[in-house]
Amino acid sequence: MRMKSIASGSSGNAIYVGTDTAHILVDAGVSGKRIEAGLKELDICGTDLDGILITHEHADHIGGLGVMLRKYRMPVYATQGTIDAMRRISSIGKVDWDLFIPIDRDTDFTVKDLTVTPLHISHDAADPVAYRFQYGNIRTAVVTDLGEYDDYIIGSLQGLSAVYLEANHDIRMLQMGRYPYPLKQRILGKKGHLSNESAGRLLTALLHDGMRRIFLSHLSHENNMPELAYEAVRMEVEMSDTQWHGDDFRIDIARRDCPSECIAV
Repeated sequence: MRMKSIASGSSGNAIYVGTDTAHILVDAGVSGKRIEAGLKELDICGTDLDGILITHEHADHIGGLGVMLRKYRMPVYATQGTIDAMRRISSIGKVDWDLFIPIDRDTDFTVKDLTVTPLHISHDAADPVAYRFQYGNIRTAVVTDLGEYDDYIIGSLQGLSAVYLEANHDIRMLQMGRYPYPLKQRILGKKGHLSNESAGRLLTALLHDGMRRIFLSHLSHENNMPELAYEAVRMEVEMSDTQWHGDDFRIDIARRDCPSECIAV
C-alpha cells in the first residue's frame, strides 16, 4: 500500500492512498491543478483514480471536488449526511450527483483490492468520518478533524502500520492568537480539532511494534508550527507510562504547501 499527502492543513487537504491496482483520494480540498501535480509525482493521473473519499463537507476538504468531477468522472464515497450537506454548497458547482455513493459508519466497502472502513469522529459537520484502510495484512488510516477521541476510536485504530493523524494546534498559540473568541472555543471544543498534546496521547495508545510511519496532519497555519507539533507529540510519547520512547518511531509532518514523500507500507 502507498500513501502520499498532496496537501494537509487548515487551508486544504488531499491524501492519496493506493495499491498496484486501486488508486483513491481522501478529500479534494485544494485546486484540481495541485491534486493533478501531486498525482503526477506518483506517475498516475486523474483518469487513474478509482474514487474520492470525502471525510466531511467543510471547504478545506471539498474545495476542488467539483473541478475534479467535471474533468474526471469517478465515484465519490461519503456518508448520506455529508452528501446531503454538499448538495447545499453552491461552490461545488454543477456535478453529476449520481456519482455519489452513500456509505455507512463501521461498514466496510471495497475499492478493487482495498478495503475501506469509515469511522465516526466528533467534529462540527453533518456526519463526519475518518477512514481506515486494509490491504492484505496491512492497515493504515487517515484520522483528522476530531475534537476528541474515545475508546471506540482507539479500538478501531489498533494494528496500524501507518497513520495520518491530526495535530492541529498548539493550545497556547491558539489562546493568544488573533482568532475571535467563539472560533477559539470551537477549535478547542469536543467537536473541534485535536491539539498537539491530544494527538500525542492518542498516538501513544496506538503504538505497537508494527507501526512504521506517522504523519502529523491538518496543522493550523495560524496556530501551530511543524517543530512545535513534532516536539509536543514526541514528548507525549516520551512521558507516557508505556514502553515506548519519543524516538522509537519515525514521525513526519504532512505539509500544507507541498506534497509529502510517498510512503510504502
